[in-house]
Amino acid sequence: MLQEVSHIYFIPGMAADVSIFENIKLPENQFKAYTVPWKIPHKRESMEGYAKRMCYEIKHDNAVLVGVSFGGIVVQEMSKYLKLKKLIIISSVKSKYELPNRMKIARKTKMYKLLPTSLVSRIDNWEKLAFGEFAKKRAAMYQRYLSINDKTYLDWAIEKMVCWDQEEYPDGLVHIHGDKDIVFPISNIKDCITVDKGTHVMIVNRARWFNKNLPEIINDNLQ
Repeated sequence: MLQEVSHIYFIPGMAADVSIFENIKLPENQFKAYTVPWKIPHKRESMEGYAKRMCYEIKHDNAVLVGVSFGGIVVQEMSKYLKLKKLIIISSVKSKYELPNRMKIARKTKMYKLLPTSLVSRIDNWEKLAFGEFAKKRAAMYQRYLSINDKTYLDWAIEKMVCWDQEEYPDGLVHIHGDKDIVFPISNIKDCITVDKGTHVMIVNRARWFNKNLPEIINDNLQ
């Protein structure tokens, strides 16, 4: 008897390319993986409208939706319009209450509107701005994976991230979070699977953990 294959759709973090998932390798007899790149938002597009447009990329019922960081917020919005087998967020937040204080302050003061997002597209080599070997390696990684530098997208995504209003998260949501995440400190996070020494970019540098554990998480054998 052939085993049913689960269709898994991965959505990256803010400004990240789908190549952040290049080292995620799941058993092909159980899973078929797809990546969903970011779309450039329409002028004044709502989160609801954007999520609906992203849903057009999901071609299967009962799919598994996996979102990283800001992608974790977007998949939660998408889940309102899809029939899913599983909803998984990584290095993300489940509600506005899990956002760090600096983002809450930015929302209240509207400081996020002052970020110079137009400069991002002009930085063609992040390594030139880094000092020391470790910093240069980290800068090279960001330059490789953070490839979405459209100002319209960045302005929109930052505002939607900071101003996200969700209070209660979807039933059955699985949250995977690193205990060394400095973007979304785990001190603010509740009800998650904790990855020891996992950072905000653990989808890249801890791919082995995900390759080992995602099959069990998806199949409900690890919670």
